[in-house]
Amino acid sequence: MNFYLILASFLGTAVEFVEALTIVLAVGVVKGWRSSLSGMALAIVCLVALVALFGVPLMKLVHLGTFQLVIGILMTLFGMRWLRKAILRYSGLKALHLENEAFEEELARQRKDGNAGKKMDWFGFMTTFNIVLLEGVEAIFIVLTLGLAADSLVSSILGSVLGLVIVVITGVLLRKPLAMIPENTMKFVVGLMLSGFGVFWVGEGLGVEWWHEDISILVLIAILLVLSMVCVGILRNLQNRKVNLREGSAKDRIGAHH
Repeated sequence: MNFYLILASFLGTAVEFVEALTIVLAVGVVKGWRSSLSGMALAIVCLVALVALFGVPLMKLVHLGTFQLVIGILMTLFGMRWLRKAILRYSGLKALHLENEAFEEELARQRKDGNAGKKMDWFGFMTTFNIVLLEGVEAIFIVLTLGLAADSLVSSILGSVLGLVIVVITGVLLRKPLAMIPENTMKFVVGLMLSGFGVFWVGEGLGVEWWHEDISILVLIAILLVLSMVCVGILRNLQNRKVNLREGSAKDRIGAHH
């Protein structure tokens, strides 16, 4: 078992499950649980078929070293994208993403469509089917790329299963959006981990001999964390300076009028 891989898979897939379950709960409340859960169930069946047809053969067809290099580049870019958004959010340049707001927006959208009293509402069915399928494909991508590149698919699957179980149980017990889970912080951590793994796998694919092998992943993540926090501090200071300059200019204009 690879603990780092389990944690990375858990965090990465849990983010997708949170987003999907938010919509499933919203549709269930307004359109009825039969429509919501039916759409989710069909999406899960499609995802299982997709993995059975394309996931396992992919392991046998792709050379591990080449796969690590290619996926390492993709995961680095993917993780850096998450990091960029997280840095912008924490520096105040981008609005924080709140799951409870997303839940309320989905409730309003579902109510506008009407037909909430039917036993099977096809609008609600297709909504949950689409969101679960979309988020599920992204989760499968994380699981397969993490598991295959690190040559430990079992650890990757275990992490995703733990994420799924915890998120679903939390959603069922609370019967409301998962606002208690700090999604923005989770995405920040996932961005760090995916970027760290990506850089590590690029090195592996190129034949780099890492210091103490997997321990180097923690070092890479720590370096990325420090750089990210430095960026947050710099951007936040620049933002505060701009605000102060605007306020000062506004006061000067007011004083000039008087």
